[in-house]
Amino acid sequence: MTTENLAPKDRIVLALDVADLDEARRLVDALGDSVGVFKIGLELIYRGGLGFAEELVGQGRKVFLDAKLLDIEATVERATAAIAKTGAQFLTVHATDRKTLNAAVRGRGDSAMKLLGVTVLTNLDRADLSEQGIEMPPLALVQERARLAQDAGFDGIVASGKEAAALHERLRDFLIVTPGIRPAGADANDQARIVTPSDAIAAGAHYLVIGRPITRAEDPRAAAEAIAAEIAATA
Repeated sequence: MTTENLAPKDRIVLALDVADLDEARRLVDALGDSVGVFKIGLELIYRGGLGFAEELVGQGRKVFLDAKLLDIEATVERATAAIAKTGAQFLTVHATDRKTLNAAVRGRGDSAMKLLGVTVLTNLDRADLSEQGIEMPPLALVQERARLAQDAGFDGIVASGKEAAALHERLRDFLIVTPGIRPAGADANDQARIVTPSDAIAAGAHYLVIGRPITRAEDPRAAAEAIAAEIAATA
């Protein structure tokens, strides 16, 4: 799986982590074609986000539904099938076990939706994992969950840019989607394992999930265009 033919702007996944659909629509209109994919996360999913996803798909836009599914197999399978009907381009599923991953693959059926396994959330560090009873270092855990996702037939994973280089070497033809992106000098906010756009691309990330550095910028479109220029210079 390759992203070589994608324009730099098309590798930006804009995180619509905002309070309501009206604000999300304003951002989509303001950004236009300056980003390639619009991500709808849990906050908006619970405020009419699935209908909004269909609305964006109807406008010819690519949608990333960040549902982070994790439940018993029947529920994951049916939820994945329902989400596939929206026309979304990407869907996230927690890559914790093969039962969950296999159920998502069955639910996707013959749709074109790409399944992405969430490895370790970018706000977690080793101490946080220890609280969960997991003593593996973050990189080792990410690699193990990435292997599970690939073996299950997923299209890629979501992982920090801190792990992208090691994953890129081990997982050929597998998408790496990297959140926790912060341009140089930007506030880390609630992220623990962050990288710059150029570092993530150089490490082998295919798509970059970016929210506040764009959505809270004085000029969101200009901020997106600056990041696309940084991607172009690195790629």
